[in-house]
Amino acid sequence: QVQLVESGGGLVQAGGSLRLSCVASGSIFRFNGMGWFRQAPGKQRELVAYIMSSGTTNYGDSVKGRFTISRDNAKNTAYLQMNSLKPEDTAVYYCKIVLATDYVWGQGIQVTVSS
Repeated sequence: QVQLVESGGGLVQAGGSLRLSCVASGSIFRFNGMGWFRQAPGKQRELVAYIMSSGTTNYGDSVKGRFTISRDNAKNTAYLQMNSLKPEDTAVYYCKIVLATDYVWGQGIQVTVSS
């Protein structure tokens, strides 16, 4: 069974940076991709960034040019570098891994950006 553990969230001032990490553990023989999604109070969960097994990346429009997703295959870890943070980036951030026949969500981690 695959599990995801997120870390790196917290409180930061507008304009600051944070780096989120997502470590996958368990029986990972092949995966299609890993990504980050976020959900603010009263809003739907939305894509932040996604990286496919090929290395191709995809970003939500609101974070393009500010956030960068990367991964370390040897460590089964995905990272989200968040720069130039804005108060509207405040949300719970969730890691997701898409496997060959299933997908798994992390428990979520809070990111709060103060103005």
